[in-house]
Amino acid sequence: MELISIKALWGMTGKIEEQLERIASAGYKGVEAGMNVSGESKRFLKLLEANNLKYIAQVVTLRESVDWRVHLASFREQAQQAAEMGALLINSHSARDCMSYDDQCRFFEQALSIEKQLGITVGHETHRGRAFFTPWTTAKLLAEFPELRITADISHWFCVCESWLQDQGVHLTLSAERTIHIHGRIGYPQGPQVPHPAAPEYKTELEIHETFWDKVYAERLAQGASHFTFTAEFGPPGYMHTLPFTKQPVADLWEICLWMTKRFEQRLSSKYN
Repeated sequence: MELISIKALWGMTGKIEEQLERIASAGYKGVEAGMNVSGESKRFLKLLEANNLKYIAQVVTLRESVDWRVHLASFREQAQQAAEMGALLINSHSARDCMSYDDQCRFFEQALSIEKQLGITVGHETHRGRAFFTPWTTAKLLAEFPELRITADISHWFCVCESWLQDQGVHLTLSAERTIHIHGRIGYPQGPQVPHPAAPEYKTELEIHETFWDKVYAERLAQGASHFTFTAEFGPPGYMHTLPFTKQPVADLWEICLWMTKRFEQRLSSKYN
């Protein structure tokens, strides 16, 4: 199974040409981004090809609405564009946490139909504010829809549950079985992003995330998957801690993402090679 390390464009600056060249030079195999990069999708795809980079499309349904039909229309439009761009897969922020369970089911029933029609794989992200914002709401929907797949970003769950998820073993097992893509950010019980994943004070959080990622990798192997995608999706200030008054970031975003990516690659190499 091929490991495809992905770099999110979130937080990167400079011209898109420079960003993609830097990503490729660092050894990444693909990028993850929305579909309006620089407003020129054709040019973006040519630049990806020139740098031998794959593409994961980010879909974000309209958070301003609680109407499942509005979310579905938004999902359909963006998924169609992602398919036309030849995305490897879609990572989708889907539906809302405050929707009724019945409306969430209506959304995902139709989203699965769209996924099948377009012939593109979709992972619905475990994200705050969305339908998969907790381990238990995720498990309930996964049980309802056996074909539903997720992008696992359990950093959000650390924050929402305000814990190390030590009482969520059953839900985590099911989630690992259904994960097709990982967002490798380290969360902690008071937030979705530690200041730096290498900091010794966050050793426990790092180990818990990595243990879960190991389970996901083992599941994908057992399922006979041809590839495994991993995005170390740490974010810029807002997500990243800053110093009071100065708003100076406490760490370098590029360095953090690369550190997490290389650590994951080395971990898999030592365990499976």
